[in-house]
Amino acid sequence: MNTYNPTKIHIIGSVGSGKTTLAKELSKTFSIPLYEMDNVVWKRDKSGDRRRTEEEREAYFTRILQTDTWIVEGVHNEEWVAPSFEMAEVIIFLDTNYSVRTYRIIKRFILQKLRIEPSNYKPTLTIFFKMFKWNRYFEDVGKPHFYKKYGIYNHKIVVVTKKKEIKKYFNEQAR
Repeated sequence: MNTYNPTKIHIIGSVGSGKTTLAKELSKTFSIPLYEMDNVVWKRDKSGDRRRTEEEREAYFTRILQTDTWIVEGVHNEEWVAPSFEMAEVIIFLDTNYSVRTYRIIKRFILQKLRIEPSNYKPTLTIFFKMFKWNRYFEDVGKPHFYKKYGIYNHKIVVVTKKKEIKKYFNEQAR
């Protein structure tokens, strides 16, 4: 049986769409390093997070994209991210139902506050409420912008609304 082993994968979706979970699974399955876009934007430090300058962010992201294999995941679809959409062999657009994402935001916040689920940031009420705002913004602005700007890559965009669809896609590609 043939196997499908992509080496460059870009996963995009809103807050709570399942990007990080899927990226971790694919990273393990294909033995590909995973990069969270939030950690490209933010320099994580014990003394606190610091937003990278545009130059730092783009230099760091360029270094990632120059490697032989990568999975990048995040909500970002601004111009600085464009090279990864171009270079990706597959772009997975997680179009999870809005209410499911809302539920996941609430669940994640509770689990992070209870220290059951790790977090790259301090789970404050401010960030919790911002996640609802970001979720709505992605639905109203981010998603249409993605299709308008990156629809040219339609041949390699896989839209996923449920987890089983991604398994089906990779199984079909392996045939």
